[in-house]
Amino acid sequence: MSKQVTFTADGITLAGNLSVAADGAPGVVLTGPFTGVKEQVVGTYAALLRERGFTTLAFDHRGFGESGGRRAHEDSQGKLSDLRAAVSLLGEHTDRVAVVGVCLGGGYAVRAAATDPRIRAVVGIAGAYNSPARFSAGNPEGYRAAIRSFIDRYDEELPAVAPDGGTAAMGGDEPYAYYGTARGAAEHWENRVTYGSLHSLMTLDALGAAPLLGAVPLLIVHGRVDAYCSPELAGAAYDAAPGPKELIWLDAAEHIDLYDVEPHVTRAAEVAAAFLHRHLSSPA
Repeated sequence: MSKQVTFTADGITLAGNLSVAADGAPGVVLTGPFTGVKEQVVGTYAALLRERGFTTLAFDHRGFGESGGRRAHEDSQGKLSDLRAAVSLLGEHTDRVAVVGVCLGGGYAVRAAATDPRIRAVVGIAGAYNSPARFSAGNPEGYRAAIRSFIDRYDEELPAVAPDGGTAAMGGDEPYAYYGTARGAAEHWENRVTYGSLHSLMTLDALGAAPLLGAVPLLIVHGRVDAYCSPELAGAAYDAAPGPKELIWLDAAEHIDLYDVEPHVTRAAEVAAAFLHRHLSSPA
């Protein structure tokens, strides 16, 4: 049901899994968590949405998994270019294309939809709607010192996750519980990332893109409790979007519950599918 595909963005070869539901079926591009690869979270949601009638494309962003590009490096503008190329690939199958983003991908999905009119709907699941303005509001000098430290060590690497409170890009027990154990094991996932990637995360303005969605429908699905992707920012993204929109709160206990824990994952996929079928039902 799924076939491996390659496509290019800025001359970089990207690897993905394409699953065609039916001729002319609406399409969904999936973008996922920081450092994630297509066999992890986006693969889970791709399978669930394919079962619900969508042609899906889950792929590795540049620098991660089986795709080309600078290894283990988060490139914000590059990832948006990857998404434009992914939309072009799905456009060969349908003119009804949406983007679904999970975790960090939620913020990228909003930014992509704000700047690519081919994207007809956007869904964020446990999304990270980063806002440099909000990050710095309480301590502007601390924020600037942090991003300066990331520039000073830009090309150095650190672990993506680490046990027992060790230094990591995604600190704490929760990320390690997914990525550092058999739970999230994937052949092409690597436990490393550049300090420059942290600069990209801290300066990515996803929340500021929400008002630019215009009439593009937005669905936000988020856990009421989330220590890694702020429910407050999820609510702010919803409030800032000017078009048709829905906000669904789930009673998840942790952020990573929306990666692989039932009933939360199926519930998120169900509401996403219903929303997308409503808004992609007519031709462009």
